[in-house]
Amino acid sequence: MKNLALVAYLDIKESLRARWFYVYAFVFGGLMGLFFISGITDSVVMGFTGLSRLLLVFIQVTIIILPIFILITTVKSISSDRESNVLEYMLSFPISLKEYYWGKLLGRFATVFFPVIVALFVGVAWGVFKGGDMPWAMITLYSALIFSICSVFLGIAFLISTMVKSHDVALGLSFTVWILLLAFIDIALIGLMMQNRVSDELILAIAMLNPLEAFRIGAIALFDPELTVIGPVAYYLLDSLGHTFLMLYAVLYPIFLGVLFALFGYTIFKKRDIL
Repeated sequence: MKNLALVAYLDIKESLRARWFYVYAFVFGGLMGLFFISGITDSVVMGFTGLSRLLLVFIQVTIIILPIFILITTVKSISSDRESNVLEYMLSFPISLKEYYWGKLLGRFATVFFPVIVALFVGVAWGVFKGGDMPWAMITLYSALIFSICSVFLGIAFLISTMVKSHDVALGLSFTVWILLLAFIDIALIGLMMQNRVSDELILAIAMLNPLEAFRIGAIALFDPELTVIGPVAYYLLDSLGHTFLMLYAVLYPIFLGVLFALFGYTIFKKRDIL
């Protein structure tokens, strides 16, 4: 456990020395600053006001930016150590493969999760300062959603990083995964639905297997419990799952996937030629 914590600490220090971390923190901090300047907390859009409006906009931006930032900054975590012989140097110490792998994962999770949560609570503090109410339930659920989306994409990134030896190939795979989850899957499913080649229930079930889709539906349900924004699909989801189970699914399913991908990555990492 001590070595695991040490590897996590070293990874955090390495991330703090890297430029990507400050760009990453600046993006989310800058977005919050932009929201403040534009007066989003004072606006009313589709019935959302104050902090609800701020969180609604922030979560929509998070869906697009957070996954790709996690992927491109993490997929080269192990592959880069392998190419630069840092991995060989680290394993020359009394550190096991398990401690190295999970320590790297925990350290990287801290660096990708912390800036987003800080930006969120800065925004909440500003909204309260401006006279808004503190929506504790909404903030708690949103924090859980951020935790879950960080978990799944971190697991995917570590799986890719252990599968390939070149970080250039790892970056290419990360972009492919992001594009598939963000756009191509939805486009393909919509096309099938329009052509009626597959039942609508099966298409919706496949769509909900996409962790980004689960995150998106959970985020919408935070602000719109009836899911009126997504149209007739809302009736099927709410009748089949119910609002409470839908929220639990949106939080727990990506976490489960993230742990599963991370375990697959660890299995590959300890069985293949790591150097």
